[in-house]
Amino acid sequence: MSDDRYTVISADCHAGADLLDYKPYLEKRHYDDFDVWAATYVNPHEDLLADSADRNWNSDRRLAELEADGIVAEVIFPNTIPPFFPSGSLMAPPPNAGDFERRWAGLRAHNRWLADFCAAAPGRRAGVFQILLGDVEEAVKEIRWAASAGLRGGLMLPGTPPGSGLPELYSRTYDPIWAVCAELGVPVNHHAGSASPPLGEEPAARAVFMVETTWFSHRVLWHLAFGGVFHRHPELKLVLTEQGSGWIPGVLDMLDYYHGRLADAATQESGTATAEARFGVGLAAGVGAPPSGVWRDHCFVGASFMRPHEVPLRERIGVDKIMWGSDYPHDEGTFPYTREALRFAYADVPRAEAAAMLGGNAARVYGFDLGLLDPIAAKVGPTVAEIAEPLAQPPADATSPVFARGASVRVW
Repeated sequence: MSDDRYTVISADCHAGADLLDYKPYLEKRHYDDFDVWAATYVNPHEDLLADSADRNWNSDRRLAELEADGIVAEVIFPNTIPPFFPSGSLMAPPPNAGDFERRWAGLRAHNRWLADFCAAAPGRRAGVFQILLGDVEEAVKEIRWAASAGLRGGLMLPGTPPGSGLPELYSRTYDPIWAVCAELGVPVNHHAGSASPPLGEEPAARAVFMVETTWFSHRVLWHLAFGGVFHRHPELKLVLTEQGSGWIPGVLDMLDYYHGRLADAATQESGTATAEARFGVGLAAGVGAPPSGVWRDHCFVGASFMRPHEVPLRERIGVDKIMWGSDYPHDEGTFPYTREALRFAYADVPRAEAAAMLGGNAARVYGFDLGLLDPIAAKVGPTVAEIAEPLAQPPADATSPVFARGASVRVW
């Protein structure tokens, strides 16, 4: 942070190549299949067909728009359609056996495109690379490649929704993935939307999705905590992105309760343990610290478009755990009203705390160089005085949920 401006790093942005631009990043043996697939593919996402779609891949436009919005660096999650996928990879159903090899080829193409896209703006972008969980050995190879290619945003962990056929995330099947991420200092990111089961096409399905999608994404926290993953891999870092943040204190209290009733109760002498103890058999030896300790030592939240009612919970969440995100270029993101969104939520926050949540924490987690970014922020970042001025009225055409009236802390 400069003397009078914040260095703002968005911990949640999205990007990807235009469909045909992925072809050079495929192995040549996939070219013919790609040509056939691309010739008949119909993009289901309206925002990727609009005139603004090039925000996903136009490097110069992207830098200019983010700087105009007061943002100097970004963590980049995927957005566009990778080769051989039916939709964006975050929401795509798991591949069947026949599609698995081609889907892997498509994700590798995206990762290689992303490495070049990040290199086009040195120090300004931390790319989040993708894997599939169905082949752990190949996943480990891709993690090593991505780390060597400078994709500092880390791994995007896919979900294992009901019906996927994949082992649950607490399974030791995935230990090689956790081990290599811990070894290389690769953050493990879990973004909302990638863990929900298919719900069908009825109108109610959309409402049910909105209610449930964050809960399915939160599951990674208790799966890895009760699975003892952080106990076995103490250097591992987990980031939960675009899942809200107000749920965290209450859920940690609940998880600590179960940790105590199951892990601790199972070690009590016969005759003093409750009936719940039978559910904790074998748990205590491998689970390690209670979930609140896991959160304190290993976890962070990508608090996309953080809302005013979440901000007062920051001490219970951990000021050092919160990384604000704009969700650019999505409609629910704060662009082009990031300054207004920050005033709406952060006007009463002390300067040092705001600086940490708006950029300092992301710099620490993802390895951004503040010595490079602070001079840029000194020209384009929002001023401290500006953010300290409460916003009386949201912009009339703003679409981000940060401005929603009557919002309250969610159960999850």
